Amino acid sequence: MTDASPAPLDPTAPPATADALLRASPLPPLEARILLTHVLGWRRTQLITRGDEPLERANVERYRALEARRMAGEPVAQLVGAREFFGLEFEVTPHVLIPRPETELLVETALTAIEPRPRPRVLDLGTGTGAIAVAIASMRPDAQVWALDRSADALSVATRNGARLLDPKRPGGAVTFLHSDWYGSLDAALRFDAIVSNPPYIASGDPHLSEGDLRFEPRGALTDEADGLSAIRAIVAGAPQHLATEGALWIEHGYDQAEAVRALLSAQGFAEVRSECDLAGIERISGGVLRAAEA
Repeated sequence: MTDASPAPLDPTAPPATADALLRASPLPPLEARILLTHVLGWRRTQLITRGDEPLERANVERYRALEARRMAGEPVAQLVGAREFFGLEFEVTPHVLIPRPETELLVETALTAIEPRPRPRVLDLGTGTGAIAVAIASMRPDAQVWALDRSADALSVATRNGARLLDPKRPGGAVTFLHSDWYGSLDAALRFDAIVSNPPYIASGDPHLSEGDLRFEPRGALTDEADGLSAIRAIVAGAPQHLATEGALWIEHGYDQAEAVRALLSAQGFAEVRSECDLAGIERISGGVLRAAEA
């Protein structure tokens, strides 16, 4: 998208309506509707039932300003400050990675891994918005969940999301948010039934980093500034010291990294190593199980 700024409103023109703004918008219709409902505080259906109502000039100006920012490339989630993930609406700021639908596979797989375990312990590494940790905690109220991130700004967002989206009386208690570079701040005695992570896995120099929404997201959550596998290596190497027997490790990775991640897991002694495909048929996550040490 190219840089754009809203044209000044003509004070002599009749009041704009939602219908008129949507018809004239250069944005894809869905994006235009999301921005307009955000500005007006309306539900989507109200764009139909109230589409011909004259709008206040201030709201029209606010919408036009957001429209121009989107035309300049800013992500919709940052413009409205929220993104839906696993049926929950998460606060989003420029300090965190925007939750994406393909990451829901990581949550689903982790939930399957802990399904037979009562009061399981789960660790989310590099939590960002807290989307993975909070989604798991919401689906398994008895789970005890820890969520770590090295970004204090991200942890602030994640903590607010956890407090707003989770029942304060859930049996597993509140999610424990910790400032940590991977496993560094964890109690060494803790053992988890599942460890999950969506780490920075884009290789330095990948052209995607300068395209689309990624231009506006925190670079440290996207790339390891190396080959895209250094964070994954650290996670896999440290996992055995923090997993319970038969505990599972699952990691999201790039479209072409599944084979390399499976090799790392196998080399570290994980069993049942496999990858799972997202809805696009891409091997999106890989994981395995930590078996008991043989006598």
